[in-house]
Amino acid sequence: MADPGMSVTPYWELTFDADGDVDGPERDRLRTQVTEHGVRDLLVFAHGWNNDRSGATALYRRFFAPVPALAPRARLGYVGVIWPSMRFSDEPIPDFPKSVAAVAAEAAPGPALDKDTRRALLETFPGRAPVIDQLARMLDERPDGAAQLTEFGRLVRLLADDGRRPGVCDTDEEGEPAVFTGDPATACDQFAEALAAVRSPGAPAGFSIPNPWDGAKELLRQATYYTMKRRAGTVGEHGLGPVIGQLAQAAAGMRVHLIGHSFGGRLVSFALRGLPGGVGAVKSVTLLQGAFSHYAFADRLPQAPDKAGALKDLQRRIDGPLVCCYSHFDTALGTFYPLASRLAGDDRSCVGSEIAAVLGPEWGALGHDGVQAVPGTARLDLAAALGGPLPASGCVNVDTAAVVRRGGAPTGAHSDIVHPELARLVLAAGRIA
Repeated sequence: MADPGMSVTPYWELTFDADGDVDGPERDRLRTQVTEHGVRDLLVFAHGWNNDRSGATALYRRFFAPVPALAPRARLGYVGVIWPSMRFSDEPIPDFPKSVAAVAAEAAPGPALDKDTRRALLETFPGRAPVIDQLARMLDERPDGAAQLTEFGRLVRLLADDGRRPGVCDTDEEGEPAVFTGDPATACDQFAEALAAVRSPGAPAGFSIPNPWDGAKELLRQATYYTMKRRAGTVGEHGLGPVIGQLAQAAAGMRVHLIGHSFGGRLVSFALRGLPGGVGAVKSVTLLQGAFSHYAFADRLPQAPDKAGALKDLQRRIDGPLVCCYSHFDTALGTFYPLASRLAGDDRSCVGSEIAAVLGPEWGALGHDGVQAVPGTARLDLAAALGGPLPASGCVNVDTAAVVRRGGAPTGAHSDIVHPELARLVLAAGRIA
């Protein structure tokens, strides 16, 4: 077992690379020891954007901490999934200490890309150091003219183009987003306007004209998210799903409960697609601010009835409910996700904070308004969900804005997930007494 400082025991980690290949010794240790420890219910948590193992384990330590007291008689085991993702250091995480670079930037503004973010970019995009250096220089210098923004956009596309874009789509209708195919100057303008609206929510439209270079950093941020989104699906389908199948064989009768935050929600959802046939070990899935399309599980899309979600009907592979937590305080998903996800050629105006409403529901995220276009989906607030019991199967949307509400620009409450109420919700979804 990993990390003796973990708040719960027995605890294991499973490490995957960008292609979904698992660390063999970790997998084999887990397969052997879950039986030795007599684990009945295994909680498997996949983080979202995150820069290193220590950050991921800190999340797992704090989220899992209240669980033993909430279910004192349950025979629980815990798994933390470690997969290669990244975050910009200026993205606030409530209840977690700020990075040294972020604190220094608040005291005395420095480069647009601080050393922690640059290091994360270099690790996420190996071999692209010259491109990252040029992007950093342009963000600092902010050269005049649309041509310079166009060049910045070209470099962003070059950075994110690793030849693996297939597999990113959450629905049959999705294609290349405007982040990669639209006019970079226009995208930077729209990101700058959205960022200004998030930072000053009460300001009237047109109160000031944002600098498009304020939006350029958001363009880079969204391109990295696009890479993380694709990677999460790959790790889930080709990594975690098969491992769960192996665990089901090694520990017959063990009940698996999947938990995912942000892109980790996409990871555990795509693990359902990678489950071997006949495996019924997954008893619940809980998505915390899921950063992928709210139509991912849809039988048919409202705007295109001949098309479906990439995970159509896969909630049926769960012997229990798919619980989707969402909050309107999540500006990462309510404002920037739909703006970045729209297709090239969608020229609707996107000014102010109501981006999702302006662009239309086709670009919405699960963590903003829950599962959509799946018949029979239940919709509850957090109090009702915890008052239970939850539905025994199918999709369940839970508005968690009562607790998921803290955080600053640009991501809002996207990472405000360490709450005992959400730990209780995981246990309720899994019918763990």
